[in-house]
Amino acid sequence: MMAMRLRILTLLPFALLAAAIWWVPLDGFAAAPATRQVTIRASQFAFDPPVLYVNRGDPVVVTLQSSDVVHGLYLDGYGINVRVEPGLPQHIEFVADKTGKFRYRCPVSCGSLHPFMVGELVVSPNDMFARALGLTALTVLATLAFLRHFPTAVPADA
Repeated sequence: MMAMRLRILTLLPFALLAAAIWWVPLDGFAAAPATRQVTIRASQFAFDPPVLYVNRGDPVVVTLQSSDVVHGLYLDGYGINVRVEPGLPQHIEFVADKTGKFRYRCPVSCGSLHPFMVGELVVSPNDMFARALGLTALTVLATLAFLRHFPTAVPADA
């Protein structure tokens, strides 16, 4: 019982450090923002591409095109609302500064299936590599500390 308590107390600081690496913002380790240029084609009753992936902090330049009727793009969470006519593309610029999934939809009634004309902007945190590197280093240190305090008994005959 005492040995188990000692093992837990040995690993507890490493577990707390792992929690800190996982949840504390690591903005200083994020990759430099990269401008993402994408063309979204709106047609009855879909956006192409239906999902956009960017990193937090990236400037995003969207060229919105309509191929058939008047459409639009409203982006939840960013307050962007643009209307586009066939043959007259619209350009939208913003910085993806919020992490999460945000729906974009057509705010112009364009037919019977209009309510299903939605897409999604996925803004990922820009620090996953730094977190993975930190957790890997911490795992190695915790393993070495554990083996130092609790060496395994290896039979001499083996």
